[in-house]
Amino acid sequence: MKWTNYDQTNIPEVYNQGRDHGPAFLDLWMRVIAGNVGRAGIYDILDLGCGTGRFANDLATHFKANLIGIDPSMKMLQQAVKNRSTNSIVYVSGVAEAIPLPAASVDLIFISMIFHHLTDPAVAAKECHRVLRSHGRLVLRTSCFEKISIYPYVPFFPTSRRLLEQRLPSLQVQREVFEAASFEILACDVVVQEVAPDFLAYSKKLALKADSIIASLDEKELEAGLQTLRSHASTTPPRPVTEPIDLLVFKKASL
Repeated sequence: MKWTNYDQTNIPEVYNQGRDHGPAFLDLWMRVIAGNVGRAGIYDILDLGCGTGRFANDLATHFKANLIGIDPSMKMLQQAVKNRSTNSIVYVSGVAEAIPLPAASVDLIFISMIFHHLTDPAVAAKECHRVLRSHGRLVLRTSCFEKISIYPYVPFFPTSRRLLEQRLPSLQVQREVFEAASFEILACDVVVQEVAPDFLAYSKKLALKADSIIASLDEKELEAGLQTLRSHASTTPPRPVTEPIDLLVFKKASL
């Protein structure tokens, strides 16, 4: 596995628009995170693989904490700086396998949808253990091999299944990587999030190619899938489009 080089794509320019699911989406995730880690003792947050910072502002505000966002893509970080709404956030270029922070320097590590991009997940997990304080928590928001068939765009884009099968590790593998780095699991859950109010709106989001899998499709398959989505939207009653996201919460294992 390896990081997708977003600097060689147009994804950073459209990422916010394609992945903006509204304030209710962010409220949901802040409640989920706070419900699993609490509020006390969280003064410094690491948003690892922060991308354009779509969670950063809310994390910093919700926990009244300082936040450092780290990402290897300069294009993503440039967008993150533009989106920054508080001076308590700092963005830095870096990778998860060599986190540019001192040991025991953060209380919460938030990792969202990047596990499948990591060059060396085992090394990244060890780095997380190094920078996390003894009482700290690590929240992994992720996708996994087991749920490929129920991700909402897969039925409309046949090649996406193969690409996801090649890229997504199982949830058990992801859990074991952190446990091997001396983390202990505290929670394992599935959060169902709304990504569009209906399938027509969903097709418009996918057309932006803000998702690395969708962006990997050739134009012919992309347009065919979008057309199928539009037809589906016109022949079925409107309903929200949702997707399941796996949530793992860890603490440092007791000695």
